[in-house]
Amino acid sequence: MPYLEFRHLTKRFPGVLALNEVSFSIERGTCHALIGENGAGKSTLGKILAGVYTADSGKLLLSGQPIAPPSPLAARELGIAMVHQELAFCPNLSVAENLCLGDLPRRAGFVDRTALRARARAMLATVGADIDPDTLIGTLSTGREQLVQIAAAVGTGAQIIVMDEPTSSLSAAETAELFRLIRELKSRGLTLIYVSHRMEELFALCDHITVLRDGRHIATEPIPSTTPARVVTQMIGRELIAQTPAHLTREPGPVRLQVQTLASPGKFSDINLTVRAGEIVGLAGIVGAGRSEVVQALFGLDAAATGDVRISDRALPLRSIDHALAAGLGLVPEDRKRQGLVLGLNCRENTALASLPELSRFGWMHRTAERSLAERYAKRLRLKTPSIDAITAGLSGGNQQKIALAIWLARDCDVLLIDEPTRGVDVGAKAEIYQLLDELACEGKALLVVSSELPELIGLCRRILVMREGHLAGEVTRSDFTEATLMRLMAGIPAAA
Repeated sequence: MPYLEFRHLTKRFPGVLALNEVSFSIERGTCHALIGENGAGKSTLGKILAGVYTADSGKLLLSGQPIAPPSPLAARELGIAMVHQELAFCPNLSVAENLCLGDLPRRAGFVDRTALRARARAMLATVGADIDPDTLIGTLSTGREQLVQIAAAVGTGAQIIVMDEPTSSLSAAETAELFRLIRELKSRGLTLIYVSHRMEELFALCDHITVLRDGRHIATEPIPSTTPARVVTQMIGRELIAQTPAHLTREPGPVRLQVQTLASPGKFSDINLTVRAGEIVGLAGIVGAGRSEVVQALFGLDAAATGDVRISDRALPLRSIDHALAAGLGLVPEDRKRQGLVLGLNCRENTALASLPELSRFGWMHRTAERSLAERYAKRLRLKTPSIDAITAGLSGGNQQKIALAIWLARDCDVLLIDEPTRGVDVGAKAEIYQLLDELACEGKALLVVSSELPELIGLCRRILVMREGHLAGEVTRSDFTEATLMRLMAGIPAAA
């Protein structure tokens, strides 16, 4: 008898059929991969199991018994917990307070602080987390915060844990620590459902893999019986063929972005770089090397930044977003949900955010022009949405990322700073975004792209600049691109080594 079984699960949202008669089973004590393009239904399936959503029809069976948790608390009582992609803690509360928030220990009508800390320490010990329970959650790194969330699940007796894109914001060291913990939890007999777009992780960690496409179940297979190429074909319904970017066959134009001696105390110093028209230049480095800080400073977001920056040979005053915008500079930030989009606005309104002066007159929006602009870029980016009036928060991560790009395409920026262009995006959407960036370079735009994925930079760029500890460690041209060369520079290892 299967331990956990999904039978004909169906879930609808306004204008979207998120799950359509999905059926498969999961064995006890295994790590089961769940993969599919953005919008395929992976997160929806996990949230139904965790009591966040309720299925419209179909059944969930646990050890042969039907279950239908109406809330996360009800799911927790059944031994089911979810580690969300967007960590949902109160940053101004301590680790202990967050861990026990739903059931604070009391004494004489007041919170029992001694019992609170003791309970939190016991929960953290279940995952080997050496974290002070009195530490504010908001001061922890993403990896440590995620560890607390796993402790909250394991410490309350969860036997099934759904992990939704758990490594999307982790460093290499934090990812390795998470993998160790997952293997340990599995050895204890816990069942893990691992939702991710990162194929190498799934094949390294998981026992079985289930593929969803457009809300339908496509396949469930043991990992040894399939291959990454087969899974990609199942995900997107076609074979994905890698192509050399077209902009690499053309000579780059004049210098569009020139940076000399850019510095910010405690963040980075002596940054010198150029990006030409029709060129994609990569910016690589480990987490904390200063890559995001550099592009934020160029866009005017760093009040302490100094240096000489020129756009098409015109001086760009630093510390001013207005000057950056006027110079034709655009920034697609790393965190699209917090910095790149207003999730409560619809697709049309978000697309127009950077173009409001051109779309308004005397303080009034020209709605026809706004709609026309949004529809043009929705078509160009192949945005999957019921309509451009759909709320952005309800879209998949890949489609949200397309809107974050559309904001700056609509403004027609000459220089684009793009930080992590495909974070949390599936392989099909990645291919579409790579094609879009190539098209922009062919149109004469200058692109500086920050990415933690070396294969992404190697596939896209003409040159890659490597940062280490706030300094430029070197530049690698396309003829010398290898992951080993880039990683040596990132780690500060001499080439002879």
